Amino acid sequence: MCSAIVHRGPDDEGFFIRDGVALGMRRLSIIDLAMGHQPICNEDRSVWVVFNGEIYNFPALRQRLEQSGHRFSTNTDTEVIVHLYEEHGADLVRHLRGMFGFAVWDTRRKQLVLGRDRLGIKPLYWAHINNRLVFASELKSILQLDDVARRLNWKAVNHLFATLTTPSSESIIAGIHKLEPAHVLTVRPGVSPAVTRYWDVNFQPDYRSTPQDLAAELRGRIEESVRAHMISDVPVGAFLSGGIDSSAVVAHMVRQTDKPVQTFSIGFKEESYNELPYARQIASRFATAHHEMVLEPDVFSILDDLIWHLDEPFGDPSAIPTYMVSKLAAQNVKVVLSGDGGDELFAGYQKYLVEHREQKLRLPRALRAALEFAGSRMPEGMRGRNYIYHRGLTGWDRYLDASTLFRTSSKARLFQPGVFAEFAKDDPLAQERGWLAQGSDRWLSAIQYLDLKTYLPLDILTKVDRMSMAHSLEVRVPLLDHTLVEFAATIPPELSLDGHGGKRVFKAAMRNILPDEVIDRSKQGFGVPLGHWFRGELEDFAHSLLLSRRCAQREIFNPAYLNDLLGRHRRGRPLDFELWTLITFELWCRRFLDAREPVPIREPLPAFEPAIAEGVA
Repeated sequence: MCSAIVHRGPDDEGFFIRDGVALGMRRLSIIDLAMGHQPICNEDRSVWVVFNGEIYNFPALRQRLEQSGHRFSTNTDTEVIVHLYEEHGADLVRHLRGMFGFAVWDTRRKQLVLGRDRLGIKPLYWAHINNRLVFASELKSILQLDDVARRLNWKAVNHLFATLTTPSSESIIAGIHKLEPAHVLTVRPGVSPAVTRYWDVNFQPDYRSTPQDLAAELRGRIEESVRAHMISDVPVGAFLSGGIDSSAVVAHMVRQTDKPVQTFSIGFKEESYNELPYARQIASRFATAHHEMVLEPDVFSILDDLIWHLDEPFGDPSAIPTYMVSKLAAQNVKVVLSGDGGDELFAGYQKYLVEHREQKLRLPRALRAALEFAGSRMPEGMRGRNYIYHRGLTGWDRYLDASTLFRTSSKARLFQPGVFAEFAKDDPLAQERGWLAQGSDRWLSAIQYLDLKTYLPLDILTKVDRMSMAHSLEVRVPLLDHTLVEFAATIPPELSLDGHGGKRVFKAAMRNILPDEVIDRSKQGFGVPLGHWFRGELEDFAHSLLLSRRCAQREIFNPAYLNDLLGRHRRGRPLDFELWTLITFELWCRRFLDAREPVPIREPLPAFEPAIAEGVA
């Protein structure tokens, strides 16, 4: 199991094996490089921990614990977990500020506690198999066990082809779960695993503070969070896209060090996707040591490696540049900070602005019904069909439809009848609807809450963790410090977004720190020119893969419909995400289902696989 995640920790490995329990870890050293070997125990060796991540408030926690009589044998952040467990049991998670997946074993109570950070920055999978609890940082670790059946989870497949990702609590393999963000799992012999939530974000607008006060408070909180996230015994750099989020992080990093901050950017030769000029502007403004790379279609030579590290089928093609910028960064530093989370917290997505405008469009009920009926009867792929159908929907059905990959009617054509029948009683968006209803009575806060529960942990953070760990690079996300998230949830929605765009308070906070042209330019996003590639050099690749005999023999997809999708895309109808999701699914099936391939034996590459974080199993 540990060999399957050696990329998460090529520096060290450690094991704790006793009657009834076995813990293993792979370590990348960040803090206390010499003494941080895991597993780590308390003074009398009754509590043991394996840990993946970083605890940013560990110095304060350590001081408090030492004042209570606890004795430390290392200077690591890991050790505070065992002593916090002695004080608080499973509630120890409430005291941690950071990103983490950990397992604590209590030898006296014969109790195992698994914990995951509040926003889902670090992963943790688990399964209850043959009266045994198994867990790991990555799905592939659990798949190394001979008694794990490699059967598809059809509920997860249904969710994947609706939303680009598998669900928050389940994996693509039947019986293997994800521990959701902000949850702990406890288990003892003879007792079923108990999963409980320990934190949630509460959107409660603060109308007492002025916009100026909120902007000033936000500026101070970002600066403090960046400072905390730069704690390290190894060099720290930054991803820099040239957008306001990553630029804000870099600007505050520069204030914390007297050495040039190393920054890393990826671009494309297709100008409409290329943000390198903006990244260069910020790099010049703050005198960073800047590194960049331009991607070409031959990046698909990394596909096999990409599929191995993604761990599950994954519909977001921005995994490609994330993989490459991580490789670039890992050749120079061991830790980077990123600006992920800014769009969710401060309402930066274009879809928020679209919803703001659609909220004001009130169509008569009869007209909406006619539009929905007409849209559902138009041939798939016909121009205007999706828009007409979409305009006929209302409320959350309309909002969710805008980001749905394959509607139910399309799935009926995409999948073989027997597979589609597995979806019959399953609404892939049921949990999303529940979170929208739970999030807030204010529509913007509700969809921000939804994205903090779904798009952020399942897409953005999954992509960043897997693609950076592929190169043994630790990525930290200071905008997702939970105390900053809690503050952002107090910004009144009408101050975050107006008819011209979002991030109003965030932009005000960054005014006079970042150039106006960076603050005021339209959001571009981390897109990939797959459409150009699939209609050019990579068209034959997609065609030969999806219409192969091997794919057809799996009896999951309808080959005629796949051929129709490829034809529509070739004729200029953009189907980038649909095709990429199909490609990653087929490649994943070949890698993980068709044959039980051995774990790749890979020695750490000295040029770009340094020590950074840990993987646990």
